[in-house]
Amino acid sequence: MIRHVVLFKPREDLRKGELQKIFDGLAALRHAIPGMVDFHGSENCSPEGLNRGYTHGFTIDFMDVKARDTYLVDPEHKALGEQLTAAADGGKGGLLVFDINLSDAH
Repeated sequence: MIRHVVLFKPREDLRKGELQKIFDGLAALRHAIPGMVDFHGSENCSPEGLNRGYTHGFTIDFMDVKARDTYLVDPEHKALGEQLTAAADGGKGGLLVFDINLSDAH
């Protein structure tokens, strides 16, 4: 299983509800992409103060690398990714993407 982790720094002028609309679109891809198992997204709630400006994030679990790779080239994902990048402070600089192979995780 692959866990796709995305952390997000929003633009200061981001309209209320815009990020939730993108999250909702990403969550809906579960019904279109075989092997996309789950989506969770929210605002940071850690009390540790180590978020380095990343205030929101989401995870997507995929059954395997093939499902993740299908998601990466999906046209709806690409469109939502463009919206997310446009909503991020500094564009791609406001995003952090990290994939974890849960089969290898300890």
